Amino acid sequence: MLKNWVVVPTCLPLVRRRCHACASERFRASGKFRVNAHHKLIDAWLLALCTSCGETAKLTVLERMNVRSVRPELLDRLHDNDPGLTAELLQDPVVQRRHRIALDWDNAWRLDTGGSDHLDHKVIDVSVRFAARIPVRPVRLIAEGCGLSRAEVERLLTEGKLVSAARLNGRLSGDFTFMLKR
Repeated sequence: MLKNWVVVPTCLPLVRRRCHACASERFRASGKFRVNAHHKLIDAWLLALCTSCGETAKLTVLERMNVRSVRPELLDRLHDNDPGLTAELLQDPVVQRRHRIALDWDNAWRLDTGGSDHLDHKVIDVSVRFAARIPVRPVRLIAEGCGLSRAEVERLLTEGKLVSAARLNGRLSGDFTFMLKR
């Protein structure tokens, strides 16, 4: 029996970046954009607030772009402070590299297993899907989804009773499957 699990974001992740005002390393994306036009050129920033002092950091989205070259739907989303656009931009590797930021997903996701009817089966086949690129340790997901301790999951992995084509020891942010034999 194949079970489908989904790793779902519950809120926006924190942005890991050093604050220039207080040396804190966590910012919360405000979900607001600042758009500034200079004749035919446009700039846009995603605003993030320091979790300690409230200092505002601007993450560049558009820089000195010709207004005509920007898709109208993107401009509408920027002006509407679209929360979906905020989530997309935070997960964009180009934005992360440009601003030297990382995302802190602690307490910002949940695992949806579709119920606990699988816990009494001797063998379960599970397909794990990620609704967003959330780096999570598969061992943690399996422990949480099956009601086991992480040490127990590690033991099952060592004994060969937990098998997967994906590497289960590190962090994953992409879909994978596994089979667990009890």
